[in-house]
Amino acid sequence: TCAQLCVEWNEGHMRMNVRRDYLLSDSMEAVMSLSRKDLRKVWRFEFIGEAGIDAGGLAREWFELVTEEVFDPDMGLWQTSATNQMCMQINPASEISCPDDHLIYFRFIGRVMGKAMFDRQLVKGHMVKHMYKHILGWPIMFNDLKDIDEEYYNSLKGLKDLGADVEYCGIDFTATEETLGVKQTVNLIPNGADIDVTEENLPEYIEACLKYRMLGRYEAQVNELLLGFFDVIPEPLLTIFDFQELELLMCGLPSIEMEDWKKHTEYSGEYDRDGPNHDVCIWFWEVVSEYDEELKARLLQFVTGTSGVPAKGFGSLQGNDGNVRKFTIHGVTLETCVYPRSHTCFNRIDLPLYEDKDELEEKLKIAITMAATGFDIE
Repeated sequence: TCAQLCVEWNEGHMRMNVRRDYLLSDSMEAVMSLSRKDLRKVWRFEFIGEAGIDAGGLAREWFELVTEEVFDPDMGLWQTSATNQMCMQINPASEISCPDDHLIYFRFIGRVMGKAMFDRQLVKGHMVKHMYKHILGWPIMFNDLKDIDEEYYNSLKGLKDLGADVEYCGIDFTATEETLGVKQTVNLIPNGADIDVTEENLPEYIEACLKYRMLGRYEAQVNELLLGFFDVIPEPLLTIFDFQELELLMCGLPSIEMEDWKKHTEYSGEYDRDGPNHDVCIWFWEVVSEYDEELKARLLQFVTGTSGVPAKGFGSLQGNDGNVRKFTIHGVTLETCVYPRSHTCFNRIDLPLYEDKDELEEKLKIAITMAATGFDIE
């Protein structure tokens, strides 16, 4: 455990002196100069020129300010996810924003995240789901692509339905990358531009596209982030977590106002007419109200893709197009699906017309907990 790895205070501790105006550069210089043992020592912070003894408050402020700054899209290392405005993903063009040291920044970010988890501090930024999977060494599934680019996911899925006709689409093993308005062709496999996609090699093409979109575009950055993280917390210690738990540990349990959540929920499908007054919807809110904070956060992860709640509350929850898409309960028949299903791009849960509250409670809990395994319940 982290407690056993922690270096005792009397064996030495680290004093971090940083200038508030140069917080990031001072912090990076200090953190990157430390050995693995130093990273596991107790850190005490001092903002130069300010009175204040660090009894925990300054450390909390440092982690918040540093992670807030590195996740700022204006810095160019990270960008807002196209499908979820609450989540951040690595900017494939980060080298343009920080040409000299963008990889050092990712090693630094990894160390700060690892140290935050080690010291039970919080990180001010939610990452896209597959980044937590990368940290845990979990396999990336084809369905994960849907969470970051549903249109691209559907177009690849559509190729499967073409059968032998896929050869007439004129597709080869390349992808087009656009940076600052300049388009560039990238080979997905060696000599990809010379290999046409056929019905036989279509599975290989889809796998190559998935690997490129989920890792290849920013593989160097991911590698540095993971190396930094594992400098603090050895990889084997993470095997007890799933990716949802990892997000909750790193970003903290959200503060969820049940009345705000209910007030800004929309109803569609079978619940369109009665809305919150439909028996199943009444049961749903009764069940959710009895959940502890962690289970409420996991329900949010299941439906919206992240445990984050917008600063202005549920009324400003956004969908994949950047527009406000409120939490939606969509009524479906039991013939359509037995378990609740989620559509994270639309912040929508498909909730079957259960016959009693107990069945709803059982099926909803299974759906939420199974989502953390990375496999579809169906």
